[in-house]
Amino acid sequence: MNWLDKDKEYIWHPFTPLLGVADPLCVTSASGVYLHTEDGRKIIDANSSWWVNIHGHAHPFIAEKVSEQAKTLEHVIFAGFTHKPAISLAENLLSILPKNQSKIFYSDNGSTSIEVALKMAFQFWYNQGLNKKRVIAIDGAYHGDTFGSMSVGERSDFTKPFTEHLFEVEFVDFPTEANKASVLERFKNLIDSNEFASFIFEPIIQGASGMRIYDATLLDQMIQYAQNNSVICIADEVMTGFGRTGKLFASDYLKYKPDIICLSKGLTGGTMALGVTSCTNAIVDAYMSKDLYKTFLHGHSFTANPIACASANASFELLMKQECQDNIQRITSQHERFKQKHEHTSKLKDIRSLGTILAIEFETENDSSYFSEMRNQLYPFFLERNILLRPLGNLIYIIPPYVISNDELEKVYAAIEEFFTSL
Repeated sequence: MNWLDKDKEYIWHPFTPLLGVADPLCVTSASGVYLHTEDGRKIIDANSSWWVNIHGHAHPFIAEKVSEQAKTLEHVIFAGFTHKPAISLAENLLSILPKNQSKIFYSDNGSTSIEVALKMAFQFWYNQGLNKKRVIAIDGAYHGDTFGSMSVGERSDFTKPFTEHLFEVEFVDFPTEANKASVLERFKNLIDSNEFASFIFEPIIQGASGMRIYDATLLDQMIQYAQNNSVICIADEVMTGFGRTGKLFASDYLKYKPDIICLSKGLTGGTMALGVTSCTNAIVDAYMSKDLYKTFLHGHSFTANPIACASANASFELLMKQECQDNIQRITSQHERFKQKHEHTSKLKDIRSLGTILAIEFETENDSSYFSEMRNQLYPFFLERNILLRPLGNLIYIIPPYVISNDELEKVYAAIEEFFTSL
């Protein structure tokens, strides 16, 4: 069998029907913003391979650091042992996270960083003998695909097969200019019940629900009210972290900082799987005990994997260079110009941008959800032009690696404009 025949025989791909879809493209190598396929194509990765790649593919500096670490210490159990890559990474992260963060807990990916945060918050109250077990979330949220992260995410066709297994969550409406007063009022009424352990949110922008942007001032008010009433605030910065919104973290737009922050995706520059949950001293204090029953009994086989930590440290070093920060601002400006140029384009329901994220939502007569038939037009249209833009139903978004050039961005913009004219 050839490689694609073997793929069909042995592999089950994520978010992909087992019948009725085109064959996957076999990628043989990648460099910068380009994916190189077995049939000789050179495809612009305008979605950063599910939002993880921030410095470009096969970055030589990250590769070098990964290689060095693999030859030194590939892995060690992280209970009872530690190592320099994990210690350095914790120090690096705490130097740029909001100043109220004081402790780093390692896991494997975005979903597990959410699981850690939820369990950390629940046990915070349990350790103090307080019966606070409920969670508030914002409607439309996506926090991952494990059971805890599904529970605090939007109940939809994605979660329908598992609904009866998910724990109860109170959702407030997604905030808009029209409803934000009523959202805040309902949020305060829920908090006043004194039943809630935590409030979890994607700060400023919801990713998988369509790159929906909401008011930072309102979120500040929600966090302030929650914290004033002893509700733990959890920021899911898995997508928004490490410069995606134009600042290092979306929480940097806020006056009131979260108690717990979840990170992954860009953490390692897209090189290795790694998750982080950070928290304040106040959270840690509830676990400060010799009592084993008050220990946070959570872990993963590959917790704080040294190679993953080494790649994250290398990514951090690149992120903090002025060149990278300049690139983030350059992409932000380019997106904003494109948005202004097309905000009155016919057939567009909306066009919005925040930092390096540009989202374009098309008018459709039928379903405008993830399952919109328009996806079947959008995805192949751009792939035929050697551009990877993976739609969310009737919406496409650009979240490129920060090394993308203006010329490469213009190629993506031009293809989008070509699609406009085809409608």
